[in-house]
Amino acid sequence: MLGTENQNLHYQAFYSDTAQQILTSVSESFKSYIGLLKGVAKGTVTQKPRLPGYRKGGLSLVTFTGRSVKLKDNQLRFPLGGKVKAWFGIDSFYLPMPSNLDFKDIREYRILPRNGCFYLELVYKSQNIQSNVNPLNALMIDHGMDNWLTCVSNVRTSFIVDGRHLKSINQWYNKQVALLTKDTPNGYWTKRLQSLTENRNRTMRDAINKAARKVINHCLDNQIWN
Repeated sequence: MLGTENQNLHYQAFYSDTAQQILTSVSESFKSYIGLLKGVAKGTVTQKPRLPGYRKGGLSLVTFTGRSVKLKDNQLRFPLGGKVKAWFGIDSFYLPMPSNLDFKDIREYRILPRNGCFYLELVYKSQNIQSNVNPLNALMIDHGMDNWLTCVSNVRTSFIVDGRHLKSINQWYNKQVALLTKDTPNGYWTKRLQSLTENRNRTMRDAINKAARKVINHCLDNQIWN
């Protein structure tokens, strides 16, 4: 890593903490790789690991530490490197602060590119919540298609999470992808496909989060532990 700061323009374009986070990530990847190689030599790992690779174009995850980002007028200020200011005349950019979080609890900010969009992921410290539950109470969950989650407890409660709407969305998505990629080479991808995939994934993630919340609330309301 010696000399990286002075020699690499990409490194200089990042704020110092952010650039160090990238180097740390690379270092951890190689430490894991070396550890797996040692496991292969000892016989504890059966499959030979692949050498960590580098992206050949495109976008990748960027991480800002909690101490790097400042809160100003309910906006999160993300600093940029000195080279960016010299090239473009800007030293930072702003994103709205989520209203449901306390700024002081946020430990890390991750900007993740996916399907033509950018997501801001926040790593934060949460308080432990004590719940009044009975370890003898249990909830059994059967996963299906039309009946996505069929839930029955040993305290005489039950409910079903309907999966028909999500099933129809997924079927429609698969048909659209098949239509748009018909008679095209492997790896064919367009902005239209990108948009379809992103909308479908958002719908699925939202449904999963809501279903999980329904299950958790049911367990808390009925003092179910397992």
